[in-house]
Amino acid sequence: MAITKQYLKSKPVCKVTFSIEAEDAKKVSVVGSFNKWNAKATPLKKLKSGTFKGTVDLDKDNSYEFKYIVDGEFINDSAADAYVWNDFASADNSVVNV
Repeated sequence: MAITKQYLKSKPVCKVTFSIEAEDAKKVSVVGSFNKWNAKATPLKKLKSGTFKGTVDLDKDNSYEFKYIVDGEFINDSAADAYVWNDFASADNSVVNV
C-alpha cells in the first residue's frame, strides 16, 4: 500500500495517488470523506503487476478519512498519515493529510 502526493503550483490542490496490492482481487475502490464514502465514485484500475491504483485531486491544507474496499471488504492503508476512530464503523479509518 502506498500514498503519493503531488502538490500543484498553479492551484491549491494536491494530486493524491492511492495504490494497494491486491493481485487476486476483482474490484477495488477508495472511499472517504472526499467522495462521501461512495463505493462507486473512485474505482481503482488494476495494473499488470496486480496493484490497483487511482489518483484523486484533494484540496490542500485538509485531512481526509478513507479506506479501501477490496472485493467488498474495508481495509485501512498501512502507509496512512494517521488513523482516527470512527464510531459509525466501530473501527479506525486511515487519514491522509494534504
